[in-house]
Amino acid sequence: MRGFAVRVLSYLPPYRQTLLWALVQVLLISALEMLKPWPLKIIIDSVLGGQPPPWGWPSGWSSQALLLAACAALVLIYAALGALVVLNNYTTIGVGQRMVSKLRSDLYGHLHRLSLAFHSRARVGDLIYRVTADTFALQSLTMNCLFPAVTALTLLAGMGVIMLRLDWKLTLVALGVCPALFVVIARLNSRITHVAGDVRQRESEVYAVVQQSMSMMRVTQAFTREEEEHRRFMDVSRQSLAAGLRLYTLQTVYSSVVNVIIALGTAGVVWVGARHVMEGSLSIGTLVIFISYLASLYGPINSMFQTYGLAQGSRAAVQRVFDVLDIERDLNDSRREFPEASARGEVAWEDVSFGYVRGHPVLSGVTLHVRPGQKVAVVGPTGAGKSTLLSLLPRFYDPWTGRVLVDGVDAREYRLAALRQQIAMVLQPPLVFNASVHDNIAFGQSNARRDEIVAAARLAGIHETITRLPDGYDSMVGEQGLTLSEGEKQRLTIARAILRDSPILILDEPTSALDSETEALIMQGLERLMAGRTTFIIAHRLATVRKADLIVVLRDGRIVEQGTFETLMEVPGAFASLYRLQTGVQEEDRLTLP
Repeated sequence: MRGFAVRVLSYLPPYRQTLLWALVQVLLISALEMLKPWPLKIIIDSVLGGQPPPWGWPSGWSSQALLLAACAALVLIYAALGALVVLNNYTTIGVGQRMVSKLRSDLYGHLHRLSLAFHSRARVGDLIYRVTADTFALQSLTMNCLFPAVTALTLLAGMGVIMLRLDWKLTLVALGVCPALFVVIARLNSRITHVAGDVRQRESEVYAVVQQSMSMMRVTQAFTREEEEHRRFMDVSRQSLAAGLRLYTLQTVYSSVVNVIIALGTAGVVWVGARHVMEGSLSIGTLVIFISYLASLYGPINSMFQTYGLAQGSRAAVQRVFDVLDIERDLNDSRREFPEASARGEVAWEDVSFGYVRGHPVLSGVTLHVRPGQKVAVVGPTGAGKSTLLSLLPRFYDPWTGRVLVDGVDAREYRLAALRQQIAMVLQPPLVFNASVHDNIAFGQSNARRDEIVAAARLAGIHETITRLPDGYDSMVGEQGLTLSEGEKQRLTIARAILRDSPILILDEPTSALDSETEALIMQGLERLMAGRTTFIIAHRLATVRKADLIVVLRDGRIVEQGTFETLMEVPGAFASLYRLQTGVQEEDRLTLP
């Protein structure tokens, strides 16, 4: 718990002066709270009862003047108290929100630095809930717990002293119910804390289900899974609401039990106090003050325990954020930079092995050397490890064993951002954002000029399509590019890679969603783009790799062949077999056309 508290408090130092000002406000609020009953005492005892005022200086005042002063003081106290409460809320909530902003910044940045291995395991909806809802609990933990606790302690100390001076016997009667209050509050708070943690977990599951369902809407509708998905959502929603109902019920029971105990203490004070008034040892005004303070005495005690329960619920939420922040980056960053003229483009894999699950390698002992400017086609059956091999180059993952070299240097020695700036990628499936066409193309080069973006679109063969859109390059493409066809989305990502203008290109089946005519046009543009650049093409259509300088054939995570198209076709190996099988299927398909 100590380490957790230190970690939370580490977000406070930038706001030390503001927090000090907030504590001054708390002290002033507490002082005004203790002054609230005194005008009533003056009215009851001095104005109506004829007793001398509690302080000597207004002793010569008339009853009318004393009544007017007491009423004015009552209004001023409440007005000042209201203004201070507003000011204190503004101050503390402002600090809390800035702390939440810093925590969100830390978490969001950390998530972007974690590898794809982490993100392949994590649930997106759960991460969204941690970034949005769980981080907000830091404000509740510090601002809604720290300051109420300080206020409650200040009031408790001040009112306890005043009540003892007024009538120590009544004070003992009032405190007599506190042990029972402590026991009930402590027992119920532990239960509330547990249920509050369960509520957050259930709400996180609702986020996860909704996010997953929205992201796979096309598949859901294609396979008519709407009813099943609706039932799945309703199941987690009902569980979340049931947990919320349990929490609400416990909180209601808590409030009712505490109120009954407080009522017992109040009844005891009223009974004893009324007897003292009838005996003449206590004035009615003093009894009124005492009863007013009694509510203020029980209130801080109740508030402190409620604050404790709230703090435990908020602690569970903030701990969920810290749990993610504590996940160490499995991709350590370095400081090495590339020359200003950028990388030469020499790439090598040296005895590389890698897999996504320990004990189940996807690549085994891969060794490959690519010279600057070479065009390399990586082919093989599905699951052979083609995309995995190239994902090690930008360090989406690091190999278990072996090294990936760029310009003769282990990729792990480069600064991660500097390494990835040397690489442009067209990934599969094509990734398009809910933004304008302009912003989608410029995603990897945000400072690009409009003419550069248009040139990249022309080279990718999508300029004419863009000009036909309602707002041209400013047209929004919708969530996941729903307003574009698969081919158009792919050409958009090709334009993005062209604009990146990096010395190394990775093209993951860049023409898979295109018809033959468009594919030919795109390949012409890519030919110009690939000139002088080290290019890797993951290809399933083997007819598109004829012009590659090097063809690498993967099978079961190993390189089984490599060479030019002509040399590989001259031997009865894996590539020749795959090529003849594929082209034979294509010729047979053409013969069956009407």
